[in-house]
Amino acid sequence: MAHRVQGVVARQRQEPVTLETVVVPDPGPDEALVSLQACGVCHTDLHYREGAINDDFPFLLGHEAAGVVEAVGPGVTEVTPGDFVVLNWRAVCGHCRSCRRGRPQYCFATHNASQRMTLDDGTPLAPALGIGAFIEKTLVAAGQCTKVNAAARPEAVGLLGCGVMAGLGAALFTGEVGPGDTVAVFGCGGVGCAAIAGARLAGAGTIIGVDLDPRKLTLAREFGATDTVLAAAVNPVEAIRALSGGNGADVCIEAVGNATVMEQAFYARDLAGTLVQVGVPSPEMRIDLPMIDFFGRGGRLKPSWYGDCLPSRDFPMLVELYLQGRLDLDRFVSETIELDEIEDAFQRMEQGEVLRSVVVF
Repeated sequence: MAHRVQGVVARQRQEPVTLETVVVPDPGPDEALVSLQACGVCHTDLHYREGAINDDFPFLLGHEAAGVVEAVGPGVTEVTPGDFVVLNWRAVCGHCRSCRRGRPQYCFATHNASQRMTLDDGTPLAPALGIGAFIEKTLVAAGQCTKVNAAARPEAVGLLGCGVMAGLGAALFTGEVGPGDTVAVFGCGGVGCAAIAGARLAGAGTIIGVDLDPRKLTLAREFGATDTVLAAAVNPVEAIRALSGGNGADVCIEAVGNATVMEQAFYARDLAGTLVQVGVPSPEMRIDLPMIDFFGRGGRLKPSWYGDCLPSRDFPMLVELYLQGRLDLDRFVSETIELDEIEDAFQRMEQGEVLRSVVVF
């Protein structure tokens, strides 16, 4: 039996989102129906609304979510009804060349639910990142459900579904931050602050937050930055070198998605240092670096997609760290809102007033 529930839909490019009746099928083979408890408002959702991802309108927005499995389809063994889960958009296939090489975090054939959710008139919806979680119930591939400890607060751990995981993983997995390292994080919004938290977890000795906004630098300190650089007032490359004995950082994490900032991060590295780009650029952005600098400085330049995480491995571990008080996910939750307040939350996000607004159901 299909379920008629309320969901947030972007019907047209750059138009305000609307609250609509959405028809959600019962789960088929390898699918799960999830009753949502919380979903974060992410920049990616705004990118979908603006048409910056693709033109497959109308979109069912939302993807940073946690909830309870209500039903599963035939063949599902990963989860059972009643499980508390964090949704992920990297349901690995287990069979592609990356999975066969033992690198499932880079799976080249991740999958989503086969059935489509629709508007009441039958119009098929494109779920954001294959999830669509600004809705009371959603249909996903069972592999997109990661069971975690039910003692966790849904508003907090649901954020592992995208931005917070991207930042944590950029430091822990892509950047491979180690004890005593000097780390510089460019951009101290939600993803950047998560990278700072990840660097702190990894035992970095010096953690430098870089941003144009003094408010963001205050947040960076709260998440573990030992030093901050106001890029609007000083040259951040020179400032980072001054804070690192004239050498530069072992790991620079670009969490903005801006070519100028990426160039700054490139030159702020120590020799043989690592540059991680986790900020999402727009398609027209380009970088122009002298090849002799690329060659002569050595090190690594690494894009980080979803923090190179493996949800089945990493979500339960990070939730346990949260429950132990070692990872403060609650601090990312700036406010909780209703489902019909998402358009206003987009505005607050663009103005830098919040790390995350979180819809609660």
